[in-house]
Amino acid sequence: MGQQADVLRRSGHFLSDRRQDSFELQLYALGDFYAEVWRSKGEEHILFIHLFQDSHNLTPYIEHIRLPEV
Repeated sequence: MGQQADVLRRSGHFLSDRRQDSFELQLYALGDFYAEVWRSKGEEHILFIHLFQDSHNLTPYIEHIRLPEV
């Protein structure tokens, strides 16, 4: 997972973040997919990275997404 996190930091575009229960989630765009980074609240350690392409998974973020400047 360390390699995935490094690729996201270097090449991913941060779009938004949110909280769900006791987790903090960060959403990134990279190429033709999205990555959702899950952490416990207040922790740096990544629990897992959820990769997806289905735009339906963007619904919880839609009001908060920050698109990169062109």
